[in-house]
Amino acid sequence: MTEPILKLTDVSVQFGALRAVDNVSLNVSPGERRAIIGPNGAGKTTLFNAITGVLPPTAGQIVFDTHPISRMSPHRRAALGIARTFQITNLFPSLTVDENMRLALRGLKRRKFSMFGTGTLDPDENTLATRSLEIARLPTRRQVLVKELSYGEQRQLELALSLAAQPRLLLLDEPAAGLSPAERSMVADIIRSLPRDLTLILIEHDMDLALGLVDFVTCMFEGRVLVEASPNDIRANSAVQEVYLGKARHHG
Repeated sequence: MTEPILKLTDVSVQFGALRAVDNVSLNVSPGERRAIIGPNGAGKTTLFNAITGVLPPTAGQIVFDTHPISRMSPHRRAALGIARTFQITNLFPSLTVDENMRLALRGLKRRKFSMFGTGTLDPDENTLATRSLEIARLPTRRQVLVKELSYGEQRQLELALSLAAQPRLLLLDEPAAGLSPAERSMVADIIRSLPRDLTLILIEHDMDLALGLVDFVTCMFEGRVLVEASPNDIRANSAVQEVYLGKARHHG
């Protein structure tokens, strides 16, 4: 049996008396596509923050590829192969697409603080930047200022920046949030085209979109895991319908 690439055991994240994540355990297999769904306040983004090191867990253990990472800094987790995108784009709007890619790639190098060397990419870095932008469908936009990109293109660039880190685990936090139907369709196509050896976990409020992209689904409610099942079983699950779609809660 294949060992999980990511294993959470009884993970909690507490803010005062509030447990935003409450004893969550889950295993994610290498190459798996996993969706984490649930209503607002379910603890989804807080769970991402615990996995990536933005917030250390209050309790429990997180293991990535046999490495205990619960107390690791975000940059050490990134060095192991964990990358993420955010609900809100995190780009340099006054720089070009190419300059954003250059900063992302240089940020991965030990020489990032060196005063020596050139500002241009070496051949290997340029190849990686080109490949990442091609996957994100932005190969012709390298010299465009980020602020001149559409919002959908900015989301695509953020994905390209994450891919440039050559992660083994990629966490996507609402990758289609705020996009038009056409842009959502493009983002979905990009996600489907990602290499299958890349393990992917995504948060997405559009349940139809999420269920069409993944192999397995974790539904959270009030910080806990409510249900884990295949996309087809999730669609038919009455507990998911109640908490995610609000059925029965709005009836006396």
